[in-house]
Amino acid sequence: MKSGTYLGTWGGRRVQTVGAVVGALAAVSLGLAPNASAADAQSQQWYLGPMQTEQMWKVTRGEGVKIAVLDTGVNPNTPSLKGQILADEVPESVAYGATDDYHGHGTTMAELIVGTGADGGIQGLAPGAKVVPYRVQMMGLHTGEEFDKETPAEEALRAAADSDAKIINMSLGGMTSKADQDAVKYAASKGKLLIASVGNEGAPDAPAMYPYVLGVGAADANYKVSKFSKESSDGYTDLVAPGEGIPTWCDETFRSYCQSQGTSQATALVSAAAALIWSAHPDWTVNQVTRALLDTASRGWPKDEPSMYAGYGFIRPRVVLADPSYDPGPPDVDPLAKINGGDVLAKAGARDASNTDNAGNSSSEPSASASGASQAPGKGSTGGTSAAGSNAETAAADGDSGNTLWIPLGAAAAVIVISGAGAAVLRARRAR
Repeated sequence: MKSGTYLGTWGGRRVQTVGAVVGALAAVSLGLAPNASAADAQSQQWYLGPMQTEQMWKVTRGEGVKIAVLDTGVNPNTPSLKGQILADEVPESVAYGATDDYHGHGTTMAELIVGTGADGGIQGLAPGAKVVPYRVQMMGLHTGEEFDKETPAEEALRAAADSDAKIINMSLGGMTSKADQDAVKYAASKGKLLIASVGNEGAPDAPAMYPYVLGVGAADANYKVSKFSKESSDGYTDLVAPGEGIPTWCDETFRSYCQSQGTSQATALVSAAAALIWSAHPDWTVNQVTRALLDTASRGWPKDEPSMYAGYGFIRPRVVLADPSYDPGPPDVDPLAKINGGDVLAKAGARDASNTDNAGNSSSEPSASASGASQAPGKGSTGGTSAAGSNAETAAADGDSGNTLWIPLGAAAAVIVISGAGAAVLRARRAR
């Protein structure tokens, strides 16, 4: 067996990856504190109110959208997930252990995305959507015969790409082989929205650092980019979502929740946000959903100057759902083409648009109404600083401004703070 590299922790346990054959929970929860029973999980979900979930759910709850979750498996029998997991849709060749979560991590991700909140369990952001579970090899969690039975991450990714899941959630890392990269490109060619954690361990992780993958960072309840997320970003963060003080299943017994932090949780919430948008606009392509996420994200800096640590800002799907006339731009233009360095998503968008009644304008160039995100510069530019040159990144209270956070009307201004200076790392280096 090949030796692995240390990539992450879960409750103090080290997780390793073995070259091409495993993913690692590089973006898992840190500092678990078993202080929450299942009955009060939602009381810890501080972001549900500020994101105005009840208003969003008047438009859609994510119906009609499937999310593939590549993780430690998903337990479909928790109160919050009953009826939410499509285990029968996992191909037999990659189905081993899909509904047997030996860890709790995968089940948590699924609940954050589609949980119903039944019996006080975790309330998912898109409870009308469904999850298709995949259990992938995780070095350091299983070894020997059990490990060998599990599915290599790249095989699970290809299987998910061949399914009708629109979104693939990867709250993991360690996918560092050529086979992994090829699988990512294959999934992108199928028009899938790939969302992955940038990591917690002080360095960006794969697949978040690959072309065609949205890298996700974390923030706390004070709208401050988390220290572990900032240190791991290195210019690969595209969006930021809540990732601190989030309820998580403590372990595989599923008896209680722990308060936790990590870019894993943030990634699941971005996947849920994407599901809400795609549910409301089922004819949109991956490029249009991505553009909507980037354009409406809250930030205190120009949208054509993405921050090294927060990318295009905090997710804010409510803005898209609240505007029936929202213009998502052309279906066949990759909004991150300059950093992705290829036309895989453009071709996928053109194909998918031709197969629907898509109202967008098929074009090789962004439309006049397309946002600056469609013409974004390389990742990790020196953008994200104020006019005064400070390192604070701010967003106003949620009102009529185009650069607002998802806090309620009348609330005090929220400040996205990224302390300390750092040399810019060009996002364009992600391109292959």
